[in-house]
Amino acid sequence: MINETKPVEALTEPEAKAELERLAAEIARHDEAYHRQDAPIIADAAYDALKRRNLAIEERFPHLKLAESPSEKVGAPVAEGFGKITHRVPMLSLDNAFSDEDVRDFVHAIYRFLGQLPDNSIALTAEPKIDGLSMSIRYEDGRLVSAATRGDGTTGENVTANVRTISEIPNTLPEGAPSVVEVRGEVYMAKEDFLALNARMAAEGKQTYVNPRNTAAGSLRQLDASVTASRKLRFFAYSWGEMSEMPADTQHGMIEVFAAWGFPVNPLTKRLGSIEALIDHYNEIGLARADLPYDIDGVVYKVDRLDLQERLGFRSRSPRWAIAHKFPAEKASTRLTAIDIQVGRTGALTPVARLEPITVGGVVVTNATLHNAEEIERLGVRIGDMVQIQRAGDVIPQVLGVVSSPEDAVQFEFPKICPCDLKTPVIREETAGGVEGVIRRCSGEFACPFQRKEHLKHFVSRKAFDIDGLGEKQIEFFYDDSLLPIRQPADIFTLKARDEANGLQRLKNREGYGETSAQKLFDAIDAARTVALDRLIFSLGIRHVGEQTAKTLARAYGTWDAVHEAALAIASGDTAAIDEMDALDDIGPAVVEAIGRFFGEKHNIEMVDRLTGQLTILEAEKPAQDSPVAGLTVVFTGSLEKMTREEAKAMAERLGAKVAGSVSKKTDILVAGPGAGSKLTKAQELGVRTMDEDGWFELVG
Repeated sequence: MINETKPVEALTEPEAKAELERLAAEIARHDEAYHRQDAPIIADAAYDALKRRNLAIEERFPHLKLAESPSEKVGAPVAEGFGKITHRVPMLSLDNAFSDEDVRDFVHAIYRFLGQLPDNSIALTAEPKIDGLSMSIRYEDGRLVSAATRGDGTTGENVTANVRTISEIPNTLPEGAPSVVEVRGEVYMAKEDFLALNARMAAEGKQTYVNPRNTAAGSLRQLDASVTASRKLRFFAYSWGEMSEMPADTQHGMIEVFAAWGFPVNPLTKRLGSIEALIDHYNEIGLARADLPYDIDGVVYKVDRLDLQERLGFRSRSPRWAIAHKFPAEKASTRLTAIDIQVGRTGALTPVARLEPITVGGVVVTNATLHNAEEIERLGVRIGDMVQIQRAGDVIPQVLGVVSSPEDAVQFEFPKICPCDLKTPVIREETAGGVEGVIRRCSGEFACPFQRKEHLKHFVSRKAFDIDGLGEKQIEFFYDDSLLPIRQPADIFTLKARDEANGLQRLKNREGYGETSAQKLFDAIDAARTVALDRLIFSLGIRHVGEQTAKTLARAYGTWDAVHEAALAIASGDTAAIDEMDALDDIGPAVVEAIGRFFGEKHNIEMVDRLTGQLTILEAEKPAQDSPVAGLTVVFTGSLEKMTREEAKAMAERLGAKVAGSVSKKTDILVAGPGAGSKLTKAQELGVRTMDEDGWFELVG
């Protein structure tokens, strides 16, 4: 469910800031449920609406974009129980289109990015979007050697043994195939196979399954491959990862190659030359959707020529050359039976609607997020109301509004006291102008056990310290443990020493642990003492400082000492330090303010000092040295004529340069196109080296 208390265009800046924070936390929770647990708790349509609103706010207020923005993320961390495989080429997700106008915008954006083409036309392929589990299958010298799920886009689960049981996936490629081939596609379960499996389960007195997508994902994630083999899974190939050589130069040509190699490819895939043709094909597939032997939730469009795909490149989480045109949602009504409150890592209180179970499109719906008090008020929902819900794809609901309200319906009172043990007051953030934000937070901050626990869970998450054997469940255990408590990050690294002083009550003698598992945990903790700088920055859980921002800060400052010194200077109000960080590309005032606020708190400084005293912190990776601009800070301004701004930025970063958004004493090069204004003037005043586009191309070769 989305917060539409106000349309995006009517939001004030403080409201937009609060809304982005709320959306980021909500979307992250749903990513975890969908990608890692195979137990989604919100409908595709509801999820897409959250992402769409987030993006619309970011486009209106680009300077408020969070570092951990959902628009920068893919999937969720790898589930426990499987080994990990790092994708040589990341598996990114797709942006979504929800209307014909969105499709037109997508195609027009491609033309804007590429400029005028000689033949003035761009062909695209259109293929059904299969509702299954994304898979990457690697072949070396013609033999299948590994298979991995998408995971978080960078690292997936090793499900090689299970994939080998799928008869539609060849174990070998024909002679002449490249030496390294990664075929990507979707593992799914056909409707008739799903119904047959459920009939068999019912006959055996076992619990039946909810829908084909989750059943396919669960079947593939069986630790016993024989269970996977007993369930009929299928596969469609439609993409690729690492290839030692390309056997075709178009998307459609690659699909034909996959078919020749023995992979199933979707027969409804077409190569089309106009927006109208794309939309017509989408409508035709939509009409045939119910009669297809498999579930789909939209149609995917991709630029056909691979050289144009390469020019268009990628955003942080999705390609510019592809988009998913999603089908509309389904609706139903049920009763809202209760509203519970959850407290997140940042202290935000989120109301959750509990619903009478109802089946919508084959999925049982039991709850929905209500986001905040304003959303409850806007919808006018009370406990006991009949509400209309909406879902699409394979998950659950968005609450659209009240259908009917009985006389005994109860008004929900948003709590003024946090449900944590501290019983601290709930506060609403205010801007300098005294405007209240939407989000209500527990004022206990790190003293609040809900927030402490969530910070610790974040600290050990995959993109932070990623300590084997110390996940969310173990954090819950140790946080409440009286013998070996973990209440802040440094406690993790003193765990072994504290355990050795516990005599007979050592961890190896306690339920759930043995000598081997306890030693493995201690070894994993010791291995984590050496950490990359960007992971350390990300692990601190500073608001607005997500994975990408942490990498930007690490590259810019190079060492922990430099980052720490800058952060303390910002906390003290040092304008030079503030300006220097604010000038970094993708870093805005919200990030700088959050870092200053974090390092302005004595208990945070003490917590960080205790932690870093236990660690060996690696310097940031040095940029490539074989480029004339490696390590230099570059600013682009004016109307670039030979490349778009996005292409210019991508080029500079590939060459090892740092791209900044504003000119400062740290700027090395200003590339100025026609119409350059204040940035060019400031660069000239500071003596910064300036050049036009021709000069840039001559410099970088």
